[in-house]
Amino acid sequence: MGEILLARALINIDYTNDFVNGALPCGEPAIAIEDEIVRITEDFIKNGDLTVMAIDCHEEDDHFHPETKLYPPHNIKGTEGRELYGKLKQVFEENKGLGHVKWLDKTRYSAFCGTNLELVLRERNISELHLVGVCTDICVLHTAVDAYNKGFSIVVYERATASFNEMGHKWALDHFTGSLNAVVK
Repeated sequence: MGEILLARALINIDYTNDFVNGALPCGEPAIAIEDEIVRITEDFIKNGDLTVMAIDCHEEDDHFHPETKLYPPHNIKGTEGRELYGKLKQVFEENKGLGHVKWLDKTRYSAFCGTNLELVLRERNISELHLVGVCTDICVLHTAVDAYNKGFSIVVYERATASFNEMGHKWALDHFTGSLNAVVK
């Protein structure tokens, strides 16, 4: 019998204009990771690995969503703020026609909550998730926790994640390894 190879996928979380330098910005830490996010994304696409843009999506004037009590309006459907930031937008536009490059609207912190992400992953026998994006201690963290609870192996890229809260970023990186058995590269 041969070696069993793990099928892997990249989940690129919320790297949008609003989260980088718009309505709810991580600012300089998010700007600084652009090249690394783009490099990793291009590598996954070229390798034929499933590459998912898991992007926060809100409706204008949705006063019932729990985040409206916590944050200003952000990633509003149809706005420039919800578009992918910088060079990542071009990478996605050039490759979105490929069967292994997907867009996933999400309305909660976790890319799994209320979406078909788990079904898409299971259909492809994917067992290892690679996570990049923002915010390390919010949406990346909640996606990682759900992935762990669903039995996926997790890899998080330290130089391709960022937060507007540096202490939260560092705490989340420790939590990934200490509590979720993730690999932090």
